[in-house]
Amino acid sequence: MPIHHLMIGTWTLRRTEIPEDEPISWMAFDHAKKNIYGAAMKKWGSYAVKTPSEIVHETSQPLGVDPQANSKETNTRAIFLLPAKQPPMPSTATPSTSTPATATSSSSSTGALETNIQNYEYQPNSGIHGMVFDPTETYLYSADLTANKLWCHRKDPADPDSGKVVLVGSVDAPGEKDHPAGSPCTPPATTYAHAHLHPPPLPLIPPGIPDRWTMYRADVCALTFSGKYMFASSRANSFDLTGYVSAFKLADSGSIERQILLNPTPTSGGHSNAVAPCDWSDEWVAITDDQEGWIEIYRWQDEFLARVARLRIPEPGFGMNAIWYD
Repeated sequence: MPIHHLMIGTWTLRRTEIPEDEPISWMAFDHAKKNIYGAAMKKWGSYAVKTPSEIVHETSQPLGVDPQANSKETNTRAIFLLPAKQPPMPSTATPSTSTPATATSSSSSTGALETNIQNYEYQPNSGIHGMVFDPTETYLYSADLTANKLWCHRKDPADPDSGKVVLVGSVDAPGEKDHPAGSPCTPPATTYAHAHLHPPPLPLIPPGIPDRWTMYRADVCALTFSGKYMFASSRANSFDLTGYVSAFKLADSGSIERQILLNPTPTSGGHSNAVAPCDWSDEWVAITDDQEGWIEIYRWQDEFLARVARLRIPEPGFGMNAIWYD
């Protein structure tokens, strides 16, 4: 069996040298997997991937929104970023909480983050906790946790090669306690976008659990390589509880046909419980947690999910999200 490498984000661990005040809460590859971009508290970090064991910090960019966002006196922090895969391949990144705006950055010839090309606002009480492009990267959807909305932007039709976007509109979440969050996803060749709601219409935790409104949060939804299945995870707000992972079958249109499973995870998930299918087949899925620092690998076969490997890194902050390198 070939060896597959994963990179895993962390709040505090420094196996690859990073600035001490820039722990990574979410990270993603560029289109060529030659750079990793990290959401790092008050900065957006950029790391060159030389080999699976040689990752070098190259640059850090300010949040790039309201000047107060960069102040240590505000609770705004980098929360999520989304690199494009199509030209001009900008990276869109969003902080959470007190400064409701998003920054779009261009990259250098090597892929390192370079220039902030646009800041655009949502509304005063917004807190964006996840974004996704449609399959053509014409439209950008944002999950607004605090304003309880889904937003839609599109490439600027007046300047489509700039990487900038313009607002299309927004819709309120169906329920007042829904609070869309996590990493939304859009199936290929589809007219659907899927986002987590708190709690969701389809169960991500078993029915009848006490205090479901306050003790659980949805985390990540992600598609398998084929786009035929979607995994979604939830995490608990207490270490005494377990998180859960669900799997869904999608129709060709992208709508959900049926829920296949709802399984407990070994721990609450901490701040993460992030599920990450590999990007070359439907067979492998990674799940990370930062309660105890586990990375677990599952095989998805015949609509069953079986754990085949796990590794614990017992250092504070390990296990934010995993990205598959090869």
